[in-house]
Amino acid sequence: MSVVCGLLAPCRPHVLLAPEQNSGWKRLHDAFAVARAELEQSDAELLLLYSTQWTSIIGHQIQADPEPEWSLVDQDFHQLGTIDYRLRMDAEFAELYRQKAVARGLTARTVAYRGFPIDTGTLVVLKLLNPDNRIPACVVSCNMYADRGETLVLGKAARDAIDECGKKTATIAVTALSNRMWTDFIDPADDRIHSQKDDEWNRKLLELLTAGRLEDVSQLARQFSAQANGDNKLKALWWLAAVMGQSNDYQGKLYAYEGVWGTGQALLRLDPDTAGGGVLEYDEDGVETYQGDRDVLTT
Repeated sequence: MSVVCGLLAPCRPHVLLAPEQNSGWKRLHDAFAVARAELEQSDAELLLLYSTQWTSIIGHQIQADPEPEWSLVDQDFHQLGTIDYRLRMDAEFAELYRQKAVARGLTARTVAYRGFPIDTGTLVVLKLLNPDNRIPACVVSCNMYADRGETLVLGKAARDAIDECGKKTATIAVTALSNRMWTDFIDPADDRIHSQKDDEWNRKLLELLTAGRLEDVSQLARQFSAQANGDNKLKALWWLAAVMGQSNDYQGKLYAYEGVWGTGQALLRLDPDTAGGGVLEYDEDGVETYQGDRDVLTT
């Protein structure tokens, strides 16, 4: 099995830069240490990330600089300070992923130049999950206008690349759940989920994921987004479901779930499990090649 596990991971800088300011932020921060130890036991050879914080407009971008190095200040939370980084990327896999995406009808390109800004979500996850760069990574962007079909194809292209290269891969969806942020300043110690409604939807989604029902969550994404302002329509979970095989055959483990500046942030792991819920029926078809926008995001 080339995909050794899947992860849902937080994307806000507070978890990395200011965990001491809020007990929930600290719990998320500390949960990464547990997840990191378990990831090391999986013998993963590649970390493949889809980050909603790296947005693209035309097609899909894949980071191919073998050693990106720079400094980042989050565009929304300047007061938290600077993230200095030097990462280790798998440029060979990035090119293979690009080829597989193009073969499935997508517009895709690699990016590799000094100073290209790595997004906040990617840095939070790699700094806390892979701080010594022991495992090389690859990151793909979140196209703002991609519908469900296009996002599924992007995930299947990733699986094509994983299967061809044969590397044991941990796939990571870097995203918020509910994504309503506070628009006025709050005391960090008082932070919480923006509303009870958002919290209830987040908890239901996490309940399904903990039960291993990834494909059911993928099918529920549009309804969730309409009710709880899902982060980029929960496209990261569409992608994750496609990479991992579009089934409910998983065993889930929730490490932590907290509010970060009003948004729902969780760290959760999914492991393949043939005794999972794969017999459940799904509502929507799969997509093998991309043939244009079907306007599904507006329905």
